[in-house]
Amino acid sequence: MTTDIARPGAVRRRTRRLGVPFWFAVPALVFFVALVAYPTVQGIVYAFTDWSGLGSAIHFNGIDNFVGLFSDPQTAGALINTLVMAVTITIAQNVTGLALALGVNSRIKTRNVLRTLLFAPVVMTPIIVGYLWQFLYVPNGPVASIAAALGWSNFNVLGDPSTAIWGVVSVVVWQYSGYSMVIFLAGMQNIPEEITEAAALDGAGAIKRFAYVTWPLLRTPTAINLTLSLITSLKLFDQVVATTQGGPGYATQTLSTLLYNEAFLYNRYGYGIALGLIVFALIAVVAFAQMRLFRDRSLQ
Repeated sequence: MTTDIARPGAVRRRTRRLGVPFWFAVPALVFFVALVAYPTVQGIVYAFTDWSGLGSAIHFNGIDNFVGLFSDPQTAGALINTLVMAVTITIAQNVTGLALALGVNSRIKTRNVLRTLLFAPVVMTPIIVGYLWQFLYVPNGPVASIAAALGWSNFNVLGDPSTAIWGVVSVVVWQYSGYSMVIFLAGMQNIPEEITEAAALDGAGAIKRFAYVTWPLLRTPTAINLTLSLITSLKLFDQVVATTQGGPGYATQTLSTLLYNEAFLYNRYGYGIALGLIVFALIAVVAFAQMRLFRDRSLQ
């Protein structure tokens, strides 16, 4: 007959065994606290000060930074630009990525080469990509020359306030469409061929097979792509700095570039950190809303 009461010696040995893995985690916890947790808490504190980022003169000013942000026309303009870019990039990037995935999911012999070439821009540094497209978009550059040949004179995408934002959007979509393509492609390759073959035998054409078979089974890849692309677009910084630096005027100013300018160019560090908290809250709300939306749909 066995008993459920463990012997004291066995309990001590079990406790020691369970305690050993914890000590392996201590170095990682120390680095996390020193490099992530402490700077985050300190940054939140600075958001309620007038610290310039230089020197030791720090004065708490309550919520003055947040009041100033919400009453600043530049903040409103940067928020609008950020939302317009985020929505446009998310839609264009995922539509393009889906189209590319459909193309390279075929049986063409060069599909592996095409997948590599289409994914290549993703691994490039965003700031380098931005400078590359800035060269392409300059007046009398390759894009302007093509536009002139088509009858559009004085074509200056990044220099015109009405088109600059779309120039930045095109740079981001060009770079990250391959990333969305890979996620969609992974989802397509997990779809059993028997399902699509059965639909074809029933007389469904390519469009109907996509609409009624492929697309409904891509719900998870779609959710992943939409979440990643939207969050990345809300934090857009590198491509804007490399192509327009927020200009002309404030036509392409985003919340991230405004944060950088306030904190590091105008030495209003506390003000910039307050803006950073607003950006973080915006991204958190959007990400949570997307997760709830797709979770509720997956339960239906």
